[in-house]
Amino acid sequence: MNEAKVAFFDRIEQQGLALTFDDVRLRTSANPDNPLPDPLDISSRFSRNVELNTPFVSAAMDTVTESRMAISMAELGGLGVLHAALSPQEQKAKVRTVKYANSGLIPNPKTVNETDSLQEVINRCETENYHFRTFPVIDNNGKFVGLITGRTFRYRDEDSTKTVSELMTPSDQVVKAPANVEVDEAYTLMTKEEVNTLPLINGDGSVKGLYIYDSIKRSIRANDSTHNVDSHHRLRVAAAVPTNESAIERVKLMRGSSDFLDVVVLDSADGDSYWAFRTLDELKSEFPDLDVVVGNISDGESARMLAEAGADGIKVGQGPGSICTTRIETGIGKPQVSAIYECASAVEDLDVPLCADGGIRNHGDISIAIAAGAHTVMMGKMLAGTEEAAGEKLTGPDGRIYKKYRGMASPSSIKDGGAAARGYVGASEETPLPEGVDDEVHFRGPVESVIKLCKQALIKSMKYTKSRSLDDHRKNAQLFRVTNSGMIESMPHIKL
Repeated sequence: MNEAKVAFFDRIEQQGLALTFDDVRLRTSANPDNPLPDPLDISSRFSRNVELNTPFVSAAMDTVTESRMAISMAELGGLGVLHAALSPQEQKAKVRTVKYANSGLIPNPKTVNETDSLQEVINRCETENYHFRTFPVIDNNGKFVGLITGRTFRYRDEDSTKTVSELMTPSDQVVKAPANVEVDEAYTLMTKEEVNTLPLINGDGSVKGLYIYDSIKRSIRANDSTHNVDSHHRLRVAAAVPTNESAIERVKLMRGSSDFLDVVVLDSADGDSYWAFRTLDELKSEFPDLDVVVGNISDGESARMLAEAGADGIKVGQGPGSICTTRIETGIGKPQVSAIYECASAVEDLDVPLCADGGIRNHGDISIAIAAGAHTVMMGKMLAGTEEAAGEKLTGPDGRIYKKYRGMASPSSIKDGGAAARGYVGASEETPLPEGVDDEVHFRGPVESVIKLCKQALIKSMKYTKSRSLDDHRKNAQLFRVTNSGMIESMPHIKL
């Protein structure tokens, strides 16, 4: 960070003060000589090895991020963190839902038996409301023996009493691939052989998956340009785990044999506890190639210790969230802008990205968080109430539609048994102390519209500060303190 920013925060610290978003604004900057590039670069990193096209991350909350939100966030260039209130098997299933969402791959596709009649298959399609007509064919032992496609149904109406084995393309005439084929290899093979379907076969002859050419082609082209994807063109996904003995088994399930999980987030309100350090060490020992982000903390010394212990990213924020009462109930927690800056300064030479988690109320707070030293911002309430947010849409007494939104240590979460299991409250406490509240958020439409405004606001702010990239903004954007009167002046104050 530049000398002016260091001097600013040094003066604040010397006064025994700590700042949050409404305490500061950003300085504008003159640029008479060199025009800014178009577009500006807002790519960033959530952890050492997990890059993002946009610096937006959805919170690991049970009223915010499940598979729908994670899919949309990755498609918008960001990242979703699946919450840890899910059972291990549920988390595993949702990780796979995200990974398969845009890959062009149908995992464990519906199959038909070679002894079925075509009419039986037609009846099943109508009963199950299938909108597809391509099926791998298996024998009574579950082994792949052939393929039927839409052409079979289109031109074989008069043969509906015949068995599938009489009408299918037999296995020795079907272009197929091993179950572990990479997406690029599959696309190349399908293009070369001019086939629209590619069954993936396990070593025992069973069907593992099915690639559809148009889907895989669309996936590769779209993902490479806009989506946040891994090296196999699959959407990236993160998941939270608690700081206890269940973390290893959860990660094993979610990662699987195909590295489905891109990054794991140690999810704790006390991110610099003994248990956080121990779980971090166990995860890095068991999965040395998997990035581990640890949080939450608000102290620079803790950030340094976590980074030196192997953390690939650090989540900053203790108590700034809209539904968090940790500061009120326990008296701990540093105002968020100072917390971000101090943690960023502590790990600046270690190349460990920071995620600012909590306190984002206005679009301008995103730019301030990054100027203070964050690489990404994690948002809860900003994304709650959207179509993709976890939970059902409900109708209130006023006729307006809303969704529930709650803190992860709220009374209802504790009652459901999820908070204690994740370490937000003491699992051994007979009557746990809530550190959050229950709320509701009016329905606000698709999350894409929310992220679009966040992106526009960030880019506009960067233009005012003359920042060419997020790295430039983080290093050089200047902050100054404002009084309460100055903040009031910043708000609309038209007399009616």
